Amino acid sequence: MSENDWMGPIHGLAPTDSVQDALDKVGGPLPLLWKPGVPPVVVPRVPEEFVGWAEEQLAAEEGVALLEVSHHMNDLFIEGPDALRLLAAVSANDYEKFAVGQAKQLVTVSDEGWLIQDAILTRTAEDRFIVTGIGTALNWIAFHAQRDGYDVELTWDHSSDIRQGDPVLFRLQLQGQNAGPVIRKLFNDSLDNVKFFHYADVSLDGRKFHALRHGMSGQPGFEFFGPWEHHDFVRDRLLEAGAELGIVQVGGQAYYSVGVDSGWLPTPVAAIYTSSETAEFRRNTSVFSYEGMAPLRGSFYSSNIEDYYVNPYEIGYGRSISLEHDFMGREALLKKKEDVRRTKVTLVWNQEDVDRVFGADRGFVLSYTKDRVEVGTDLAGISEYAASNAREGTIHSIARLETSYAKPGQEVILLWGDHPGPTGDVASTKFERIRAVVHPSPYNAYSRTGYRK
Repeated sequence: MSENDWMGPIHGLAPTDSVQDALDKVGGPLPLLWKPGVPPVVVPRVPEEFVGWAEEQLAAEEGVALLEVSHHMNDLFIEGPDALRLLAAVSANDYEKFAVGQAKQLVTVSDEGWLIQDAILTRTAEDRFIVTGIGTALNWIAFHAQRDGYDVELTWDHSSDIRQGDPVLFRLQLQGQNAGPVIRKLFNDSLDNVKFFHYADVSLDGRKFHALRHGMSGQPGFEFFGPWEHHDFVRDRLLEAGAELGIVQVGGQAYYSVGVDSGWLPTPVAAIYTSSETAEFRRNTSVFSYEGMAPLRGSFYSSNIEDYYVNPYEIGYGRSISLEHDFMGREALLKKKEDVRRTKVTLVWNQEDVDRVFGADRGFVLSYTKDRVEVGTDLAGISEYAASNAREGTIHSIARLETSYAKPGQEVILLWGDHPGPTGDVASTKFERIRAVVHPSPYNAYSRTGYRK
């Protein structure tokens, strides 16, 4: 499968078309984005498996694992005297005590208070920052920096499916319950007191880089990042140090699965398609972007794109939001805070139904489909990110459910299958009914209680 198969049909659009051009040509967001049958994205330049997705997934939680995260994200480097002022204006975060050597989950919202996208923001100097993410949050920041005349320099380093050559930075995550002994073997006790989402400067044999206490699996560990030229050396040293503890390299399949149990929703629909306040952004953003090409599919179909928008408070982003300063979308977000109708949960799919639908020898399952979840005949919510779970032999997914249906133990039905969309024949489409049970999100107990301490 090609690294860009995830984009699906491009509807005859031209390279010069903006998102708004595309919406005008095809008739709106759903005709543009609804793409049944499109495969999930793959991690560029990383093998799908090293020793097998199941062993790799388990190692990231229960053992010690090395995750390659250098290739699938974009980096936007922001430098200049207005850098902090720009970030404070376009995101909902608190910057009062945001120090050099610290990171945070950046949250951008529309003028209507809907989530645009999150990203990881790292402060590397007084006036220098890195924003790391899959696209829209970075495009949003860059658009406002250029339109509004902020005194900053923007430098892009795109993901490896777009960029020619190597990344500017390497990123390697050492994760799992046994990550601690490996870290101390290499760095003694120098990282013991590093707080969550803070980083320390480290070196090995004269090669300098950074150690950020963070990781996608929601388990103990660090993300190491620094100049690409040190990538192979650092990777090999981490593997050598972890050999006695059975360190496992994690391939693209297992990597894209670990976010389910750690509770991170990777592909919310960016709320940029409908508001008049986001029209200029749409006119200035290429259709060949996440905003223009990220496919929608699954059993939940609505002709109104706003039915897919996300209130950031629904998915736990309230901890990252500060309403104590003026920023884009603040007034609407105040109202969203008081109107939280859904809750993020984990759905554990019934194993008998999973075997029936996918086969007992199904291998690895990964899905970013928007799937209808029901209780009786009621629409209870949407499941949005599903993956095989090696420990339990079934599938878990992250869903946003109406609060009345979000209690642990609630039994629900998930409809599996691709709705044909705005031009298809839904009457002839078969949807499989899969039983599932509601659990907390994050599903993993350490992710819920100890990860951020």
